[in-house]
Amino acid sequence: MPWAEAMAFLRSRVNLLDGVVFSGGEPTVQSALPEAITEVRALGFRIGLHTGGPNPARLAKVLPLVDWVGFDVKAPLADYDRITGVASSGDRALESLRALVASGVPFEARTTVHPDLLGDEELERMSLELAEEGVTRWAVQAYRPDGAREGLRDARLYESGVPESVRGRFAEFVFRAG
Repeated sequence: MPWAEAMAFLRSRVNLLDGVVFSGGEPTVQSALPEAITEVRALGFRIGLHTGGPNPARLAKVLPLVDWVGFDVKAPLADYDRITGVASSGDRALESLRALVASGVPFEARTTVHPDLLGDEELERMSLELAEEGVTRWAVQAYRPDGAREGLRDARLYESGVPESVRGRFAEFVFRAG
């Protein structure tokens, strides 16, 4: 949808919606994100952002413009590159997480778990790492294959799904530090 159409739609929803969440893909890859957020905020909407933190500098630039962040944490730091397939992705995510915590913007860290990729040991390490970084809310959710686009999903993960025992244990889990 062209930006002008998106803004026309949002103008038609003023006083009907409370907020707009910038999501993706990864919204921080868009160089125009700060301007887009500013334009939407000018309509009176509260602003949310979903990010995995791959662009710490862009995230730092938009943090003063947002009201809430959903921050995706993919893995324990030592396992980030294995999970994302991107070198140094854990370093960038950690830098972004630290900027987010320091900003004071309300946020929730969250991790999607597939048992072939993350087990109990990794989740335990993550809980300790996140608490050390000042995270006070961490949602762990089970991987669900529905909605994954055919060309972008790993067929092995799509076919195996998540065992009921994992869904039962992790689908509603929220970690609170302290």
